Amino acid sequence: MRLLATITVLTLTLSGCGLFRSEPGAPEITGDFLAKLASGDVQGAANLTDNPNDAKETLDKFRGALKPKGLTSKVDQIRKNGETASEASVSLDWDLDNNRHWTYSTKFDVRQEGDFWKVHWQSSVAHPKLAPQQTIKVTELRPDPAPVLDREGTPLLAPERVVSVLLVAKEAGDVGNVAKALADALNPLDKAITQQSITEGVGKTPDGQAYQVAALRDPDYQSVKPKIYDLPGVRFSSQTSLLAPSRNFGAQVLPAVRKLVEGDIAGNAGFRIATVNAQGNEVDELFSKAPEPAKAVNIALSRAIQAAAEDAVEPLQQPTVLVAIQPSTGDILAVAQNDPADAQGAISLTGRFPPGSTQKAVTALAAISSGKVNADTPLPCPGKTTIDGRRIVPNSNEFDKGTIPLRSAFAFSCNTTFAQLAVDMPADLLTNTALSLGLGVDFDVAGLTTITGSVPPATDVVERAEDAFGQGKVLASPFGMALVAASIAKGSMPVPQLVRGKDTKADKQPAAPSAAALDPVRQMMREVVEYGTAPQLKPLGDVRGKTGTAQFGDGVHSHGWFMGYRGDLAFATLVLSGETSTPAVEVAARFLKAVP
Repeated sequence: MRLLATITVLTLTLSGCGLFRSEPGAPEITGDFLAKLASGDVQGAANLTDNPNDAKETLDKFRGALKPKGLTSKVDQIRKNGETASEASVSLDWDLDNNRHWTYSTKFDVRQEGDFWKVHWQSSVAHPKLAPQQTIKVTELRPDPAPVLDREGTPLLAPERVVSVLLVAKEAGDVGNVAKALADALNPLDKAITQQSITEGVGKTPDGQAYQVAALRDPDYQSVKPKIYDLPGVRFSSQTSLLAPSRNFGAQVLPAVRKLVEGDIAGNAGFRIATVNAQGNEVDELFSKAPEPAKAVNIALSRAIQAAAEDAVEPLQQPTVLVAIQPSTGDILAVAQNDPADAQGAISLTGRFPPGSTQKAVTALAAISSGKVNADTPLPCPGKTTIDGRRIVPNSNEFDKGTIPLRSAFAFSCNTTFAQLAVDMPADLLTNTALSLGLGVDFDVAGLTTITGSVPPATDVVERAEDAFGQGKVLASPFGMALVAASIAKGSMPVPQLVRGKDTKADKQPAAPSAAALDPVRQMMREVVEYGTAPQLKPLGDVRGKTGTAQFGDGVHSHGWFMGYRGDLAFATLVLSGETSTPAVEVAARFLKAVP
C-alpha cells in the first residue's frame, strides 16, 4: 500500500547564511524527517537523527502499534535558537483507516553537528507525552451490536454477555475427572454435553490449545460457576454476542437475519491510545474516541406470534411446522418448527410436499373463474369415481354425499367432485390460478431461502384430476400454502417481506384473481369451519380455511395440512405423517388461541 505523505514546510531565511548552501538546513531536515516517517521509511527517518538506533527502535514500535494508512504533517514553525540549533513545532495527523484519525502537535530540536543538521532524538519527538523506555498501545473500542427488533419494537436478537468454558488438557491433570465434573454441571443446560463428548473433543484438540466445552449465556454461567470455576485446567473467556430470547427461538429465521445485517448492526468502532512502560503497564491515556453504536434493525417477524407458533407445534412427536403471513403487507410474522422438523432442515420454507385437499381452494377458484360452476352448483360426490377409465379416485373412507352444492363438496372435502371438475379444464388453468395466489412464484426474500411450490400444466386427464385434489405432481411448501391463504384473504398476491428496508424481488407479478370468484371461495372456506372438516376452529372467531390429507411414498401414510386465515393473519400448518388433517387443525387451534 502506498502511504500518503503530505508535508507543509514553513521556509525561513536564517541570518548569517550565505547565498548558497552545500548541505540542507533545519527546515529541510525537518521536512525530510517527517516525509520519511510518513512514507514508512523508519530507517531513513532515524538516520536523520543524532541517535539512529534509539530513534528506529522507538519509531518502529510507534508505527507498529498504530498500523497507519497514512500520515499528514505540517511544520507550523521553526524557531532559531542560536546559530546551531532550531526548534521545530509540527502537527501530525495519523490516518488509522476506517475514518479514524489521531491528530496532535509536538516539538523537537534540530541541531547542527559540524556541516550537518540533525533532529535531536528524544522519545517526545514521536509524541510529547512519550517518555524514554515507553511505547504506545492502541485498543479498539467496539460498540455492542445493535439489536434486531420485531414489528412492535421488541428485541428478537439482543446483545448479551456470553462466557466460553474452555478446557486445557495439559493443565487439567485427570482429564476424565474434570470432564465428568463439567458434564454434571453443564448437561442440564445442554444435553449434548457429556463426559464422553468432552473427552473426545479434548482428544481432537491440538496439544496445548484449549477445547471449548460450552458457550453460556451469563445467567446460565452464573448458575454453574460455583461448580466449575475452580476445576483444574478450566479457563473462561467472555464476549458480547447477539442472541435470541432462547436457544432455539426463531431458529429458521434469526440466524440468517443475523448474518444478513451484521454489517448494519456493527456500528463504528472507537479507539483508545495510551502509553505503556517496559513492563506493559499503562501509564497515560493519549487519546480516546468513543464507539458509535448502530441503529437497531427492524424485521417483520412478531415475537408474540412467533412464540405462539412455536408453542403450537412443540407438543407433537412428528415433524410439525407453522408459517404465518400478514395478508395486507406480506410481512412474514412467524416461522416455527419443532425439533423433529428442525432435524430435517428448513422444511417450513423450502420443503416440497403434496398439499392434499388444501389445493381444492385453488381448484375451486379455477372452476368458478371459468364460469362453468358457482358455489351453489349441484355436483355429485360419490364414494369413488373413475377418471378416463384408468384411475379410481376415492373419498376418505369412501364417504358418499350424493349430489350436493359445490360449497358443501368443498366443506366435506370430496375428492371425487374436484377430480371430475378438473377433467374438462384447460391444461394450464390450475397452473395459472395457483400462480395468481403465489404458488409457483419464486421470491428473493432478503435473509431467507424460500420455495413456494409448483403446479405444472397437465395435459393428461388423470394427472390433472389428481392435481385438483393435491396429489399428482402438485407440490407446495408450508410457506407457499400460507401465501395462498394470504392471497385469498387480500384478493391478490402479497409480496413476502422480512427485513425492513430490504425489498423482496419476485420472478413473476401474476394478475390478481377475479374478485367475483374469490368471494365464494372465502365463504366456502368459512363453511369448512362451520360444518365441514375443521369444526375445532369454530369457537375461535371468523376463521376460514381448508384441511388437507396428502398421501406420500407408497400411499400407506399421509401428511396432514391446514391452511387459512383469520382477519389479517394467514397461516399454514403441516404435520408430516399426521395421517389425517386433525393434528394440523389442532396445531392451528392452539396457535389461534394464543395469538394476540
